[in-house]
Amino acid sequence: MIRTANLRKIYTTDEVETTALNNVNIEIKQGEFVSIMGPSGCGKSTLLNILGLLDNPSDGELFFLDNEVAKYSERQRALLRKENIGFVFQSFNLIDELTVTENVELPLLYLGVNTADRKKKVTEALERMEIMHRANHFPQQLSGGQQQRVAVSRAIVGNPKLILADEPTGNLDSARGDEVMSILTGLNEAGTTIVMVTHSPTYAEYGNRIIHLFDGHVVTENYKEKFHV
Repeated sequence: MIRTANLRKIYTTDEVETTALNNVNIEIKQGEFVSIMGPSGCGKSTLLNILGLLDNPSDGELFFLDNEVAKYSERQRALLRKENIGFVFQSFNLIDELTVTENVELPLLYLGVNTADRKKKVTEALERMEIMHRANHFPQQLSGGQQQRVAVSRAIVGNPKLILADEPTGNLDSARGDEVMSILTGLNEAGTTIVMVTHSPTYAEYGNRIIHLFDGHVVTENYKEKFHV
């Protein structure tokens, strides 16, 4: 599904040049659950943003669904994102002025899905995440765990091939964090590819592979068990 070759990301200002990623070579197969770990500032979120086509690398190759996309324009990246990728963030990124239903509906509006199909898909996603009873509430009326369920509902409503999760349990207590990990595991077992950035060794173990980053480099890759495509 994803492959990088000598991927580099350099941020340059007037006074300093910072290498966030340096010659990163990874491959993520369809159906995997991959955890990415490393200390703060090691390049985890930068890598996730590039894998999610939110940013372009400075150098190297990035293959997504067998297409080399490293030099794609923002318009080209946006098209691939909305058709293939769902995002789950630590801060939930819900829109306070919209209800739960309206937040979850947003990706379908971008995809041009008609009203009847949008209603059906939103209902299915909310029921799957067991948050349908909060459909008409606003985000600030929900607990942290409920907000993350809404965020996951929004991520899956378009049935993406890939979900990228950036510290999805970071703002949750352990019980709610366990719930989110159970949700991600269930999605993966149903066939969705998951790539998750986490600081938690416990939650990293939910993946079948753990990639460790340090100073922009991949230093180790640990397989929990042999992965079968």
